[in-house]
Amino acid sequence: MLQPKKTKYRKEMRGKMGGIATVNSTITFGEYGLKSTESGWVKSREIEAARRAITGSIKRKGKVWIKIFPHKSYTKKGVNSKMIAGKGDVEGYVAVVRPGTMLFEISGVEREAAMEAMRLGAQKLSVLTKFVSKKDI
Repeated sequence: MLQPKKTKYRKEMRGKMGGIATVNSTITFGEYGLKSTESGWVKSREIEAARRAITGSIKRKGKVWIKIFPHKSYTKKGVNSKMIAGKGDVEGYVAVVRPGTMLFEISGVEREAAMEAMRLGAQKLSVLTKFVSKKDI
């Protein structure tokens, strides 16, 4: 799974997710893309599951780009711990996604195969997405 090699501050605050994406909102590498339509956190497990679904669907014929990376850590306290003794341990890492963020890109396959691969990948994600192509933009 994806995670940063080193983190300067181990535990982060939750932060804000308002507004729409200005960076990483267009197709830059591939021909087709998967774009988010809502904001949220995408866990590193979801990114890996979507990547595996996309590459398995196209049978490794085209090229897939992952356009997001889980930099932000999230914490969780133990099951039977009381609400004292500070913040919990780091549970995993998430990527902060805003509406309009390009999540995945793909090239080297036909449009129908790309649509099916992105549909399978979108089922693994916790945010709503839509299929876009470079010609439509």
